Amino acid sequence: MLPVSASALTGLSDEQVQDWDQFILRFTKLQDAMGSRLFPAVLTYLQEPFEDRPMLDKLHRLEKLGYLSSVQSWQNWRAIRNSFAHDYPEDNALKAGYLNLATDIVPELLDTLDRIAPIVDAANA
Repeated sequence: MLPVSASALTGLSDEQVQDWDQFILRFTKLQDAMGSRLFPAVLTYLQEPFEDRPMLDKLHRLEKLGYLSSVQSWQNWRAIRNSFAHDYPEDNALKAGYLNLATDIVPELLDTLDRIAPIVDAANA
């Protein structure tokens, strides 16, 4: 099924459409949660004075501390996430491209979570 092609999107069953919708929903919610709650919580736990700083400053600090592979990667991930907010009902090639980009970055998102996991574990101990 991967990579997704434009022609494959036209022939999806209702169940497959629901699966992709769930992927998109979870992909966007994960990024939203990471940016709005997880990253600030990590910096707070580490006693980094970034509470009132812009998100870009927080990302740069997380990158410097080794919890984020790169700020540019995060910005690219956000751009892909934001692409799902737009509706392109007639452009299956564009939709397929966004789905392929999103599935390609899942390992990077998981790697970021793995880097942060020890902090979450320590905070919950």
